[in-house]
Amino acid sequence: EIFSLIYTHLSISVDVCIRCAGYIGDNCRTVPVGSVSPEVERLLQVTEEAMFLGIRQAVHKNRVGDVSNAVQSHVEDAGFAVITNFVGHGVGKSLHEEPQIPNYGRAGTGPLLKRGLTVAIEPMVNMRKKEITMAADGWTALTEDGMPSAHFEHTIMVDKDRPEIL
Repeated sequence: EIFSLIYTHLSISVDVCIRCAGYIGDNCRTVPVGSVSPEVERLLQVTEEAMFLGIRQAVHKNRVGDVSNAVQSHVEDAGFAVITNFVGHGVGKSLHEEPQIPNYGRAGTGPLLKRGLTVAIEPMVNMRKKEITMAADGWTALTEDGMPSAHFEHTIMVDKDRPEIL
């Protein structure tokens, strides 16, 4: 029974950062390992949808809060929890640049998004509670309640009418 519980919840997040011609690209995807429960499938689906909803808001003259609110609203409407300890971020010649792009917030607030800005939009979503703890390695994030989590990320460029996924 314990093996079954672990097996139905198993997924892995692969977060890849590349450097090309001095610039950074940062992307992540969470994939199921073997068969997973319908609840885990739904968590993965909602998290990826939230990323794309946030990306749609990343247009010239919108604000960071428009992206943040799109992510948070979709995640919470589905009954899941946004991790608040980590945020999306500007990406350029360094991995983590301004502005920070939280996965929660109020529409119409925060820094203005300008054409040409490159950012990583990356919802991180827990199945039940938002709290996480860091493992002893200082890198691995774990849900405090031991429930599954998902993470999707694209680096995008803000443009006038629609963002471009890089």
